[in-house]
Amino acid sequence: MGIIERIKEIEAEMARTQKNKATEYHLGQLKAKIAKLRTQLLEPPKGASGGGEGFEVTKYGHGRVALIGFPSVGKSTLLTMLTGTHSEAASYEFTTLTCIPGVIHYNDTKIQLLDLPGIIEGASEGKGRGRQVIAVAKSSDLVLMVLDASKSEGHRQILTKELEAVGLRLNKKPPQIYFKKKKTGGISFNTTAPLTHIDEKLCYQILHEYKIHNAEVLFRENATVDDFIDVIEGNRKYIKCVYVYNKIDVVGIDDVDRLARQPNSIVISCNLKLNLDRLLARMWDEMGLVRVYSKPQGQQPDFDEPFVLSSDRGGCTVEDFCNHVHRTLVKDMKYALVWGTSARHNPQNCGLSQHLEDEDVVQVVKKKERDEGGRGRFKSHSNAPARIADREKKAPLKQ
Repeated sequence: MGIIERIKEIEAEMARTQKNKATEYHLGQLKAKIAKLRTQLLEPPKGASGGGEGFEVTKYGHGRVALIGFPSVGKSTLLTMLTGTHSEAASYEFTTLTCIPGVIHYNDTKIQLLDLPGIIEGASEGKGRGRQVIAVAKSSDLVLMVLDASKSEGHRQILTKELEAVGLRLNKKPPQIYFKKKKTGGISFNTTAPLTHIDEKLCYQILHEYKIHNAEVLFRENATVDDFIDVIEGNRKYIKCVYVYNKIDVVGIDDVDRLARQPNSIVISCNLKLNLDRLLARMWDEMGLVRVYSKPQGQQPDFDEPFVLSSDRGGCTVEDFCNHVHRTLVKDMKYALVWGTSARHNPQNCGLSQHLEDEDVVQVVKKKERDEGGRGRFKSHSNAPARIADREKKAPLKQ
C-alpha cells in the first residue's frame, strides 16, 4: 500500500471515530501517524537524482511575495499590473507553466513578486506540479492567495488545507512549547499553563509514536495536539497570508462588502484597476519592512538609499543596522544617535538593542582609536622591567 493510500485510510478512520473523552488518545495517535506519512511524502524518493525542472529563482530585493491560487483567477494579470513584467494571460486554464518573477518598486524598496502556476485539489500529493509551487511559497516572506470573488468560499478552504498538509501555517504564530531530545533520563513533562486539549498520557503516546523515549517537554500555553505534533516535526513554516479577492466587478456590492470585512482579506479588480494601491499598502504593512537612513558625522542624512530591515530577515535593532553597513561596525561602535518615531527625544543616545521604526535616521559614533603609548598624554603602563633585579640601578648620591 502506498503512502497516499495509507493517509486516506487513516483519514477515513478518523472520520468515522466519534470524538469524546475516551477516543482522544486514539485520535491523537492517528494525527501523529498522518503527520509522519506526509513528511515522508514530501521527501524525494531514495536513489533519485537531483534532475528535473524546478521553479526556484534567485532571491532579489528586500522581500519576496508569492501568488498562489487556482487557475484563471488573475495571478498573471496582477503581476503584470504591479511589476510591469509580462506574464502571458489567456482565457484558458494553466496558461502559466513555470515561475515568473517580477519586481515591485514601492517606498524606495524592491519587493520580488512571483507568479506561480495554478494549483488544484490534491497539490500536496503531487498533482499538477503542486509540490514545486508550494516549495517556492515556503521560501517567501508573504503569500497572496488570489481568489475569484464570484466563486464559492470553498476554494479558500481547499487551498488552506493543501498548504497546511505540507507544513505551511497561514497567519499563525509558533506554539509556545519547548521540546528537546535527550539521550537518557526518560520523558520530562511540565507545564506553566492549564491544558485542556492534551495531557501527559497523550503526550507520551505521541512521542512513542515517533519512537522518542527521552525528551524534555514544557508547555507555556494551552496548545492542542496538532501544535505539539508541529513542534516535534520541526519543519513547519509560519507565514503571513493575505486573501486577495479578484473580479469584484462581476459581483454585487453586498458581496464585495462582505468579502472586504473578512479578516486578512482585500478586494481588487484587475480588469478595472480597482484598489491596487491599497493592496500594495497592505503588503507593506504585513511584511513589516523598516527603512533606516544613515547620517555621517557632520553631514546631512542620506535619504536616497535607505537600509531596509525586517523582523523576518534578521531584525530591526541598531545592531542589525550596523551589520547591514559593515560586519565590523558593531565592535567599533561607541553609541548611536537616533532621530525618528522610535526615539523619545531627538536625537536620542542609544545602544545596540534599540528597536528602530520606519524612516528613522541613525548616526553611529565610533570609539576613538588608542595610541600605542597609552591613553591621551598619560601612559597606562610603564616600560620598566617587571623584576626589581632587572631594573637599572641609579648612581649613588654625591656626598
